[in-house]
Amino acid sequence: MTDTPRRSRAPITTSDFYDWFSTIPEPVNAERLKLRTFMSDEWEPQANAYWEQAAFPREYLVGKMKELDLLRDKYTPARAGSATVSDGLLSMEFARVDPSLATFFGVHAGLCMGSLALCGSDEQQAEWLPLLRRWDMVGAFGLTEPEVGSGVARGLTTTCRREGDTWVLNGQKKWIGNSTWCDIVIIWARDETDQSVKGFIVRTTLDGYSAEIMGGKIAQRTVHNGLITLRNVRVAERDRLQNATSFAATQRVLVTARCGTAWQGVGCAMGAYEYALKYAGERSQFGRPIAGFQLVQNMLVKMLGNVTAMIGLALRASELQDQLGPRDELSALAKQFCAARCRETVALAREALGGNGILLEYHVARLFADAEAIYSYEGSNEINTMIVGRAITGHSAFV
Repeated sequence: MTDTPRRSRAPITTSDFYDWFSTIPEPVNAERLKLRTFMSDEWEPQANAYWEQAAFPREYLVGKMKELDLLRDKYTPARAGSATVSDGLLSMEFARVDPSLATFFGVHAGLCMGSLALCGSDEQQAEWLPLLRRWDMVGAFGLTEPEVGSGVARGLTTTCRREGDTWVLNGQKKWIGNSTWCDIVIIWARDETDQSVKGFIVRTTLDGYSAEIMGGKIAQRTVHNGLITLRNVRVAERDRLQNATSFAATQRVLVTARCGTAWQGVGCAMGAYEYALKYAGERSQFGRPIAGFQLVQNMLVKMLGNVTAMIGLALRASELQDQLGPRDELSALAKQFCAARCRETVALAREALGGNGILLEYHVARLFADAEAIYSYEGSNEINTMIVGRAITGHSAFV
């Protein structure tokens, strides 16, 4: 009696296992695929080198952003149609290959341009948004401070005071992506007179503005985060965000952008799964590909299950935001779930690669490290949990 040979079937290599992307509008999907081509064909071969060197090729990347023209119809005051879905899918495609580029893009487009679209006057939007859309200028967003992270709503220490037609800003901001080389930063400060929070368009050429690169990062090393110091920086009244008079305005920007961070988690996990699946098919041990081992298949299926659920949650949260407007609890659940499952997925991918999982050449190690930043920013896991908890119980657990 001879053993019956095991039957092999053509593998399913897509990470969109439930065909979620077939439900999105064709123009949105076409834009996503255009970015995917650039990220896979042009950026992926050089991503590890820049990450290892903690170097950001800003002229090259800004030039590529101009060529891709991803912001042509985006970040207008009227965010109609599938704006949140479209933004999120772009974040996903950046993060699928390199979360650092997702941060670079999201800070400029989602946070800086979002602040202007939501809180700027008609005149400010007309002046700045076209320049930022074309990447003729690059922006950043300054909220987090050296001693104030999650408690920034009540603990903002950067101050502003009015002197005639100018405002004088003093303080520091930390972890601010793009801030060491960009053209403008949206700075949030507390008014010394009435303690209200105000937003300002700060030109980085102003006297008293400085930003130093933060070194020693173990995550998203390619994007440059800066420590901003503001020493008596004088900002004209016309550069104060005219529709930002309280922290509620800041929160509106954060809630609007948070879905994009959930999509970063989706993309990072998706990339890790795809790299692990490819590796499992190519790596042989004991005379056959490790893809045929039960324990490896178990890890791959867990990864795919996470990615599939994450896409569904992020997509529905984005669709609801496009239909209903920003809802804090909806974007918070998406970010909390996707960031946590991303962390789990990249760990499984690293494990599936064994010792090679800690080498940059296989890409998973970089995504494994970068996931830690996604897990921490745009509302930590704990803060987003409490936002959702408050919504479902009616009780606030914030102190």
